[in-house]
Amino acid sequence: MPFSLFVCFKVVQEYERAVIFRLGRLMQGGAKGPGIFFTLPCIDAYARVDLRTRTYDVLTKDSVTVSVDAVVYYRVSNPTVSIANVENAHHSTRLLAQTTLRNTMGTRQLHEILSERMTISGSMQLVLDEATESWGIKVERVEVKDVRLPVQLQRAMAAEAEASREARAKIIASEGEQKASRALREASEIIGDSPAALQLRYLQTLNTISAEKNSTIIFPLPIDMMTFFMRK
Repeated sequence: MPFSLFVCFKVVQEYERAVIFRLGRLMQGGAKGPGIFFTLPCIDAYARVDLRTRTYDVLTKDSVTVSVDAVVYYRVSNPTVSIANVENAHHSTRLLAQTTLRNTMGTRQLHEILSERMTISGSMQLVLDEATESWGIKVERVEVKDVRLPVQLQRAMAAEAEASREARAKIIASEGEQKASRALREASEIIGDSPAALQLRYLQTLNTISAEKNSTIIFPLPIDMMTFFMRK
């Protein structure tokens, strides 16, 4: 008798719950625990359910162009449903997460996969949480951890980015040349309308030449006489 009573009492931890089946039927009142609960030998059978949050790495496999590594955080929200409605809630959640990741990535462009990780994670969480609700599973978070590209695709993207940078540089240089030519035209019109401005520009050019070459330059004719002959 004492040994039988010892076998009838069971203990589950704070993070566990016990789902009891009596003669194959679920006992009313839901899962038991934490603490001590009573079972009848040869009549009752129970299953322990861990309520702690679990993580699972989801990887895209097979012949895919992009390899994506994601992490799913989930926990058991209803122990009774997780035992009664699905054979293996954890395994089913993992398979569903992998399928959902493939379907989500298959509908996205490459630049969206690389730049919109938060959006992809949020959409995956909504889909998984809705699907696993009937299994007693709560998906708390999904994170896209890594996106790996083939070497050939990385080289092609690098070449495309370099070509785009060169094109932007050429456009900027052409815009600069256009602005410079416009400024030179305006300056020439101003200098042409004012002889004094032309002479000042002439003297400034002489000063620049003498400073760069570090030599003495002799001009026998004044600028006024050269202007007279140019008019003739």
